[in-house]
Amino acid sequence: MKIDSVNEYFSEGCGRCSRFQTPDCSTQIWREELTLLRSLILSSGLTEELKWAHPCYTDNGKNIAVMGAFRDCCTVSFFKGALLSDPEHILELPGENSQSGRIVRLRSVAQIKLLADVIKAYLREAIEIERSGQQVEKIKIEERPIPQELADKFEEMPELREAFRALTPGRQRGYLLHFSQPKQAKTREARIAKSIEQIIAGNGLND
Repeated sequence: MKIDSVNEYFSEGCGRCSRFQTPDCSTQIWREELTLLRSLILSSGLTEELKWAHPCYTDNGKNIAVMGAFRDCCTVSFFKGALLSDPEHILELPGENSQSGRIVRLRSVAQIKLLADVIKAYLREAIEIERSGQQVEKIKIEERPIPQELADKFEEMPELREAFRALTPGRQRGYLLHFSQPKQAKTREARIAKSIEQIIAGNGLND
């Protein structure tokens, strides 16, 4: 299902799962918390837009923060959270490989009220960072470690190495993350073997 407005997100959900338009939707489970968080963010003067089926808050067209709802919490995520000073230590990594974004997980109206001034301060800082033109210094693809199993396969198949280097940085990054995740060497080797034809064909992991 596709939603067309932010209001629809709050009243019915994001439309991305079977719980859409049901009381079991995460937006309904956290409805009171989301409503309070929405009011708090809008008080910072940001513009509310629908992006990726979620409420996104922008300043002069630049993404500052986005709201979300999950089974165990609701969230506000900062697109350039890595640059925030975070004196209250409330920011978390959305995922282990996240570089720019940082997330605040919220689980009650009381918690949001307690952190209201802190969140507003973080929003003000995020706006200042965006307006200043600061950028998160991301790890370049050539600086990312290559799993030993992939390095061994490159030695065995030079054509695979050349095909991998010809991929866009984003596609290379996707493969490296995919290959590096398993803890066992056998699993890493299996993932690499399964992807060889795709790489040589010039395709990304999800193409």
